[in-house]
Amino acid sequence: MLRTLEIRDVLIIDRLDLEFRPGLNVLTGETGAGKSILLDALGFVLGWRGRAELVRQGAEQGSVTAVFDLPAGHAAHGVLEEAGIAAEDGELILRRVNAVDGRKTAWVNDRRVSGEVLRDLSETLVELHGQHDDRGLLNPRGHRALLDAFAGLDLAPLRAAWRAQAVARADLAAAEAALEAARKEEDFLRHAVAELDRLDPQPGEEAALDARRRLMQGAEKIRSDVARALEALSDQGAEGLMRDAVRWLDGAAERAEGRLEGALAALDRALIELGDAQQGVEDCLGALDFDPGELERLEERLFAIRALARKHGVLADELGVLAGDLRARLEALDSGEAGIAARAKAVTLAEAAYRDEAARVTAARVAAAGRLDAAMAAELAPLKMERAVFATEVVAGEAGPEGVDTVTFTVATNPGAPSGPLNRIASGGELSRFLLALKVCLTGDAPGLTMIFDEIDRGVGGATADAVGRRLKALAEGCQVLVVTHSPQVAALGGAHWRVEKRVAGDVTLSTVTPLGAAERVEEVARMLAGDTVTEAARQAARALLSA
Repeated sequence: MLRTLEIRDVLIIDRLDLEFRPGLNVLTGETGAGKSILLDALGFVLGWRGRAELVRQGAEQGSVTAVFDLPAGHAAHGVLEEAGIAAEDGELILRRVNAVDGRKTAWVNDRRVSGEVLRDLSETLVELHGQHDDRGLLNPRGHRALLDAFAGLDLAPLRAAWRAQAVARADLAAAEAALEAARKEEDFLRHAVAELDRLDPQPGEEAALDARRRLMQGAEKIRSDVARALEALSDQGAEGLMRDAVRWLDGAAERAEGRLEGALAALDRALIELGDAQQGVEDCLGALDFDPGELERLEERLFAIRALARKHGVLADELGVLAGDLRARLEALDSGEAGIAARAKAVTLAEAAYRDEAARVTAARVAAAGRLDAAMAAELAPLKMERAVFATEVVAGEAGPEGVDTVTFTVATNPGAPSGPLNRIASGGELSRFLLALKVCLTGDAPGLTMIFDEIDRGVGGATADAVGRRLKALAEGCQVLVVTHSPQVAALGGAHWRVEKRVAGDVTLSTVTPLGAAERVEEVARMLAGDTVTEAARQAARALLSA
């Protein structure tokens, strides 16, 4: 619960230190004294959206520090753990600074954090409620979530069933679209696959065919030169002359006294090399011998491969992959009906699972609605509204991840009167009491929660205001309730009381908050009863309220 609130240079507050207590805390003061500024400051340190500029005129920055006591098991511990922040001895310190240039900086236990962390913490620390409630009680769109929270419903299985249903439907739709598209191109697919299968192009074949073709085309131009070279190297050419030279030199070698041995050895080597050269030329000449019909057949296949590649807009080496893809699409078409049937069955099962889960949630909501209506009847009686009827309507609505129900809180303020939405049927004073009763019923067991009621008693007085005050006091037992009020009956029931005042010193307007002792409380309650002129009778009435 909230222990202290320190405000520095915020709007018309220059310096303020407040220490709150468990139980019912009341803040009173004239209209415009600055009570709403306290709520603005608290909302600022909690990360709520509020006024854009909070810095007091003439100051460099405004700051708010709030200290909360965290009991064991408080929901804030989970938020802190997720943010990597440790709670220090059951204490939580929030601090936020607003610079004059608009920059905002926040810390939790001296660890700098984002506004999102503050807002996540605020949901576990403080509940703000007013006559013009902005947290869902008056908005029918939020009634279903409020009823679910009251019922303690776990909607995760329902949401999962909704997603599974959507995925199954999307899968079926995609398969049906693919099958329809495949049917439109079935003739093309079968023709293309057959054409590719007949040609059966292989990776690298186009390059090999092109190289062989170019070789054949150039063969005629070089064959005659290669043949002449072979003739020059044959027995009638270089080889024959060299062999003749060897015979002549062999005959003269004996008489040359060794002078020809080097020359004969060189000729032997040359003859060997010449033989290798001759064999190479013969091999080349053999390769240049081809059948003209072979060139025609080679070109026909090369041109067919290239034409097919151009037709499908791929490289020649990618034709094999293309054939596999087209064949797979044909197989999918052939097996498409079976796949559609399987997916349709999956959709039927997913829809049935969603309906079953939605029916379970609807039954739980209807049961919870009955419990909430009974709880509201019990709460309204002490608030002098025992003749009013609160009803939670659960009717069929549009299906969604949260189920198929529309939930609306309706009221009838008098027996026989028509029922309708809270904000259309109830008067200002009745609305305050309905909202208070709803708040009590929907809050549940939230240890360490601080509940703030901003003028929840507006529009009521006398015995009704006393009844509202007593319900607030009962609600505050074991926890903490802060009430901003103009009702003396409510103020008299507070366990702690502060007066908010506005004073003007020169050209400076400042708001102050003063904790009230017993005698001061008498004066404040008397002022609330009598107005500007406090009489002794008003003081006596104030003492009676306080003693009661």
